[in-house]
Formats: sequence, structure tokens, C-alpha cells
Amino acid sequence: MTDAPVFPHFKQLELEDRESISEMLWAYQPETSELTFTNLFIWRKHYAVQWSLWRDTLLFLCTHADGSLFCLPPVGPSAGMEAVHLLLAWLREEKKQPQPCIVRADGRLAAELAASPDFIIEPQREHYDYVYATGDLVQLAGRKYHGKKNHVNKFRSDYNFAYEVLTAGHIEACLQLQDAWCDCNRCSEDMNLMGEWEAIREILGSCDRLSVQGGVIVIDGAVEAFTLGELLNKDTAVVHIEKANARIPGLYAVMNQQFCEHAWSGTAFVNREQDLGDEGLRQAKLSYHPVRLVEKFKIRLAEHS
Repeated sequence: MTDAPVFPHFKQLELEDRESISEMLWAYQPETSELTFTNLFIWRKHYAVQWSLWRDTLLFLCTHADGSLFCLPPVGPSAGMEAVHLLLAWLREEKKQPQPCIVRADGRLAAELAASPDFIIEPQREHYDYVYATGDLVQLAGRKYHGKKNHVNKFRSDYNFAYEVLTAGHIEACLQLQDAWCDCNRCSEDMNLMGEWEAIREILGSCDRLSVQGGVIVIDGAVEAFTLGELLNKDTAVVHIEKANARIPGLYAVMNQQFCEHAWSGTAFVNREQDLGDEGLRQAKLSYHPVRLVEKFKIRLAEHS
């Protein structure tokens, strides 16, 4: 990888880094939604994402709004205990972080570190990803999906709609829909919503150069919902963004069902990311009956280490 930063030097994540980083992430076959280049790129301003290489391992350094630093889990064929200890010690000793941590680490890494007394490993339930069988989201079959199927059927009877693959011609309408959504939800008063709005602008503005697929729902000539996702690993797609006109009943359910049917029917599973501890969002995600949750963990150094 030419011109790659070498630890302890980091560089800001940029679109030109996509090919190299994506190749390493794909080789890892991640299960957590954070570990795609798209996700890292669209959130790079919100978290000031930087990256580096240590041996054959990717390292990611991020910054909270309060200026404190944290890392995402190291990724590579030999990423593990040595890389974690290196990062946490560097954060503590060189960057003077009083509570150095790696967040959103997957179960593979947590299992490798579990027997070591040098680390404290804590589950982060608000960051667990929800994974669904694609066929369930497409067919909405059986008693457990009865309510969802009714919402979709009522929408179909009430509206003359079309599903379309998201193209450059839809971008401006998607941006306008998101503007309207933010007006209704007072994004300007919530730093997380503002971060999401920035992420949506990034993904829409660069979707032709990212490995994403998107879809829109058009009603009476107007884009009323849009969504974007990509392959996370060979068996699983991940949905990064989904927005809809909340004044249209059943539209979110239809957007979800249509995107899975048209874009991901050849993929066994769909990861619809985390709930961030929002109780309403948690109940909404649980109502689709995930086949499993992808656990994530915070890793810290034990006091003696």
C-alpha cells in the first residue's frame, strides 16, 4: 500500500483511500456495521476519523465532540492482543488520555482478549447490530409479521408508487427530503442528528465512487423515501441510511421491504445497524424479529497494566 501512514503517524480518511482500506476490511469479513469504508468515510468529519498501518493491521483513531480520543478495533490478519495493547498504551502515554479505550470491538477480538488480565471488556448494548434473514424482510410471512404485512398492503392500496434504483438524477430530491425531515425533527438542536445529516450528504454526494446501492420510493412523481447500503461481508448486506416522509403511513415498512427485495434478495442476511440506546428505535428494530444481534464491546486497560 503506497503512501500509507505508518503508526504512530495517522492521516485523515479521504475518498482516495477507499480501494486500499476496503480491500483490507473485506479480507477481514467483518460482522459489525462500522467496518466498511463507506461508514468510516461518511462519518469521518463527525468523528475526525484518521487511519494508520501497523504491520499488516489497520488502525483507526477518532475524536469525540469533547476532544477526547478513542480507537476503533484494529483490523488485519494478525490484529489482536498485541495491537490492542499498543493502541491503548499509546493513547494513555503519548496522547495523555486518562481513560483510553477501543470501542465497538467485535466478538472475535473480545474472545481473544478474554483470558488476559490486562484488559477490561464491557458490552456496549446500544451499539449491537440487528441482523435479519433477508427472506423474512422481503416476504413478511407468518403470524409474527402480520402487522408489518398489513402496513405494506394498506400502503399498496392507498398509493400508486414505484420503486426505483437510486441514481444521480434522484440526489437533489433525496437532499430536499432530508432537509424537510431535519426541519421536522429539529436536527439543528441535536449534535447526533446533525452528524447524521452530514453523513447523508456525504454518502449522496459520493455514492458514485462508493460501493453502495440505493433505492427510492416515488409517489406521484416525488421521491418520498430513500435508502442506501452495501455488502458488509459475503453473506450480509448492511443498510447505512433510510429516510422517509413520516407523514405517509407505512412508507418506512415499504422502503425496507422493497430495498431488500430489489437489491439484496441474493444475500442471506441484512444488518440494519444499531439502536444507539433509543428505546423507540430499539422496539422498532426488535419488531422485525432479528435472527441475531451482533455484540460489540468497549476495551480498556486494567489498572495494573
